[in-house]
Amino acid sequence: MAASGNDIRKTQMTQKMTPVMTRDEVETLLRATFPQAFYDNSPFQVMDIRPAGATLRLKPDVSHLRHGGTVSGPSMFALADVAAYMAILAHVGPAAMTVTTNMNINFLQKPAPEALDAHATILKLGRRLAVTEIAIVGADDDIMVAHATATYSIPPVREAKAE
Repeated sequence: MAASGNDIRKTQMTQKMTPVMTRDEVETLLRATFPQAFYDNSPFQVMDIRPAGATLRLKPDVSHLRHGGTVSGPSMFALADVAAYMAILAHVGPAAMTVTTNMNINFLQKPAPEALDAHATILKLGRRLAVTEIAIVGADDDIMVAHATATYSIPPVREAKAE
């Protein structure tokens, strides 16, 4: 069976994007730069770092839920934003001042108040901008509940001055 055009493009893209940071290094950076979200027993858990992507899990507590027994939109937005951020950092290094410049999210289904995984994929990684796509799925059933795209500005690399 022949590979589809999408499969070929995805394979070519991921072969060009190799992470420069490990899962543990990314988690250490997130704990240092976002201690309010990444701490012992945090609801956020870095699941993996892979070529052109990363996965972040949210184990929602009562602060992430809304009426009707579902994970709130702002919690899913934050999950998508942080997943994309960590995917980019894993590929450019510890550029903590990488910032979101645009983000779009579509809520597709009402998620159960259970763990959600955000699978972030880097679509384009340039010197100054990165474009990502994020699929938020139930951790147990892999059903997509939200889809997001995000663009990030990457700070320029400052070269050391010769003395």
